[in-house]
Amino acid sequence: MLAVPKKKCTFFIMRVVVIGGTGHIGTFLVPRLVNAGHEVIVASRGKREPYVPHPAWNAVRHIEIDRRAEDAAGTFGARIAALEPDAVVDLICFTPASAQHLVDALQVRQTLLLHCGTIWVHGRATTVPVTEDAPRHPFGDYGIQKAAIEQLLLDSARRGAARAVILHPGHMVGPGWKPLNPAGHFNPEVFTRIARGELLQLPNDGMETLHHVHADDVAQAFELAITQPDAAVGESFHVVSPAPLSLREYAGAMFAHFRQPVRLEFLPWEEWRHTVTEDDAAATWDHIAHSPHCSIAKARERLGYAPRYTSLEAVIESVNSLIVAGMTDRRA
Repeated sequence: MLAVPKKKCTFFIMRVVVIGGTGHIGTFLVPRLVNAGHEVIVASRGKREPYVPHPAWNAVRHIEIDRRAEDAAGTFGARIAALEPDAVVDLICFTPASAQHLVDALQVRQTLLLHCGTIWVHGRATTVPVTEDAPRHPFGDYGIQKAAIEQLLLDSARRGAARAVILHPGHMVGPGWKPLNPAGHFNPEVFTRIARGELLQLPNDGMETLHHVHADDVAQAFELAITQPDAAVGESFHVVSPAPLSLREYAGAMFAHFRQPVRLEFLPWEEWRHTVTEDDAAATWDHIAHSPHCSIAKARERLGYAPRYTSLEAVIESVNSLIVAGMTDRRA
């Protein structure tokens, strides 16, 4: 379908099916694909509006599919294959069984399959920055399931049973949703406190890391992989900002953004976790236990991935959208 020398694209119009295309990544990926001239079909459970409106959505065909129900019935893969896509972008696959259904259905036409993974397939890092070939030590159901899907797809690609690519985003941010904050959870009240110059308590010494990425940079990577399958098939790629932020560094930068003096206090984990809700504490523990720091050297070299946003720039755009939506109050 595509013969692409390294870092050079021979462009063909493609029919691309984006599964779960109205979410974070699809909000930016679908307009990119339409503007590039591709025929785009979005398959989703409902017709939810994207986070950011764009006129390109007027050219998109929508197919309503309940993946969970059709996976259970064994019909999901066949329905996607019946659309006769040249490429399928799967943004909402969470179990190996679901991935296998799609691989089996797409094998006949050798359709390009791009799967959205996660940097949490690595678990706790032993050396940083973590590269894609580092041994996997995932923990937690999400990371374990995603690691198993990655292995299934890579094994299928090596056997010639699939033309699969795996892209592993970090903590996605962008306008329209709550960004992971400097305390390691998603409560926007943290940004309100920073904006007002109030004291912010962080767990431990604040040295654990978060690795954000703007959703449009993730979309960029998917678009690059679609147009360069020879460089991408059978491979996994980290899709994150150029560098992570420690909790301490992140908080200090946000105080500076709001022109407030830095006011931080550090508490041992067992003490800190009682200062927030159980849900917020659980989210923070998940993030600081992973403490990701991933390399994008492979994506840069093989795909030409060039993130437009640093972690901080991506977060600030998200926070500004929260202020506009009234979810964060910067008034003293």
